[in-house]
Amino acid sequence: MCGIVGIVSTQYVNQALYDALTVLQHRGQDAAGIVTFQDDRFYLRKDNGLVRDVFRTSHMRRLVGNVGIGHVRYPTAGSSSSAEAQPFYVNSPYGITLAHNGNLTNADDLSRDLFRTDLRHINTNSDSEVLLNVFAHELQKLGKLDPSKDEIFAAVRAVHQRCRGAYAVIAMITGYGIVGFRDPNGIRPACYGVRETAEGKEYMIASESVALSAAGFKLVRDIAPGEAVYIETDGTLYTQQCAEAPSLNPCIFEHVYFARPDSIMDQVSVYKARLRMGETLADKVLRERPDHDIDVVVPIPDTSRTSALQMAHRLGVKFREGFIKNRYIGRTFIMPGQKMRKKSVRQKLNPIDLEFRGKNVMLVDDSIVRGTTCHEIIQMARDAGARKVYFASAAPPVRFPNVYGIDMPSPGELIAHDRTVEEIQTLIGADWLVYQDLEDLISCVNDVNPDIEGWECSVFNGKYITGDVDDAYLARLDAQRRDEAREAAQAGLPEDNGIIDLHNDED
Repeated sequence: MCGIVGIVSTQYVNQALYDALTVLQHRGQDAAGIVTFQDDRFYLRKDNGLVRDVFRTSHMRRLVGNVGIGHVRYPTAGSSSSAEAQPFYVNSPYGITLAHNGNLTNADDLSRDLFRTDLRHINTNSDSEVLLNVFAHELQKLGKLDPSKDEIFAAVRAVHQRCRGAYAVIAMITGYGIVGFRDPNGIRPACYGVRETAEGKEYMIASESVALSAAGFKLVRDIAPGEAVYIETDGTLYTQQCAEAPSLNPCIFEHVYFARPDSIMDQVSVYKARLRMGETLADKVLRERPDHDIDVVVPIPDTSRTSALQMAHRLGVKFREGFIKNRYIGRTFIMPGQKMRKKSVRQKLNPIDLEFRGKNVMLVDDSIVRGTTCHEIIQMARDAGARKVYFASAAPPVRFPNVYGIDMPSPGELIAHDRTVEEIQTLIGADWLVYQDLEDLISCVNDVNPDIEGWECSVFNGKYITGDVDDAYLARLDAQRRDEAREAAQAGLPEDNGIIDLHNDED
């Protein structure tokens, strides 16, 4: 999962892009990048690390121009080398940079085609670079010195015909503007907004609406599945549907875990959806154990807090903050390597003994993926004196890998894969384990926007909406995503293995 942003403004965009990326930091902690445009030249800064660490004052001064795009990276299969930090760049045609959120399921085939038929070289293992070169090649085929909006939309249409999987994209074309588009299934989110100034209208495209509101932009709407939004450098905006059979099927895990609660995605409030998750969880508890003995509901900070609060209210029991979070430790789900995740849990959370001692505690988390984190947290609750420790997941059991841009581990690393709820309960050490039902989860997010035709729920039900994911594909993905393979790849690669960034100084 990654965060993307693009701005066409009447003033320098470097600070606005930086601020937007900090708001989107939850979507990726591995790397960050910004590229701006002025006087027929791109100005680029990207590197591994958090936004605040990648950009120094000297870098910001060099990022001149009124047009720019930015990216925060969350690595999926492959290395976390800074060579794969985005945005990516190609010089032909025109000069194009691109930031991408998602994952192409046919990236390997496309990479071979780009070399054999399009005569283009791919310099990294990133499918985002593949997507950039597909877009660039389709623009180049048109052979126009000055591409019109119709020709840019035609290139996006060709991208949809060649690329499969999930993608939300922002590309900047030298001297012309930025174009944002979304895959025909609308799996990954993207929206755009406007800001009125004395000099004219300014536009922003971003992964989440919260990036717009934080920068003073008014949300216009989500980009529709298959649609492209083209904004010229003078602020003129055009939109066009570029897919033959678009269908809105957004990723439901955005609402469970990734998105900020103050975001609106496809007209659905993430906060309201999570409130409903707590209500339906409470209803399930009351169905299964109407005479429950829960004394207190405690959230696992931070994404489960909203659901836990509503669950406690519905059950009529106390809600307490039983864990204090160290906000300087990254999200363990995103961290590569099982040892690093396990070690970071106790560094990240510290229990307040007063809220556990002698009580039957219901812990609430947004989901259970590997089970490492919740096992450690349950033990921490017992060490703090809890009499019984129950555990509730606001999401159903995660039984299948994700192929659309979320680095869900291989099936063997998913604690719910081929296991019953009772077996999982034993493994994590809970006295009782409650999962959200998939039907209830869908109902929590499904009754606001009637245009949503379905939800991408593959991690829960194993149904891959693009129709091109078979056992052979999953086997290849499994090999790529095993922690041991990832750690070996990281250890064997140099820190940088691509083109040198001239603005990589640390002053």
